[in-house]
Amino acid sequence: MKISTYTKRALLGGTISLAIILTGTFLLGKLSGYEAKILIRNSLTGMNTLCNTIALASATILALLLTLLGISSSSKSKLKKDHYRHILQIAKLDTFVFVAAVITFLLFNLPITESESVPYNWFNFVYYISLAISSVLSSLLIMVVLMLYNTIVNIIKIVGLGILDHPLVSREDEEE
Repeated sequence: MKISTYTKRALLGGTISLAIILTGTFLLGKLSGYEAKILIRNSLTGMNTLCNTIALASATILALLLTLLGISSSSKSKLKKDHYRHILQIAKLDTFVFVAAVITFLLFNLPITESESVPYNWFNFVYYISLAISSVLSSLLIMVVLMLYNTIVNIIKIVGLGILDHPLVSREDEEE
């Protein structure tokens, strides 16, 4: 599948946000297993809230995509297939983010810090993995929102402002 300019921009935005979030993580420095266990215990509520928020946002975005499809199909201008492919890309990525957020939420609810049989050196690994997963989920949601923003801007230009020479407007004499 060809990646559009809009998707490349969103990918760049998601990558930049991931780099910023991970940089903050690495600035914390190296932790001992005991410190990591305490940080995991203290941050679980926030991580669960983050996963819930991402899942809720993803589900809402999927519902809004249906509205976007309704507006697109009722438009006076005939839109190119690229527009619908872009919406399909957003829906696929958003669904992935939703599923990943729910699975991560379930994993964060495992009572690992209450277990006495887990060696302390594992808590470093668990802590950094949980931060990495949270960072990736946040960046993916940012990417979805940027992709959605680009699509909304295009619809506003085509439907709201009536721009007929937009690259996504199909002309009768063009082959798709």
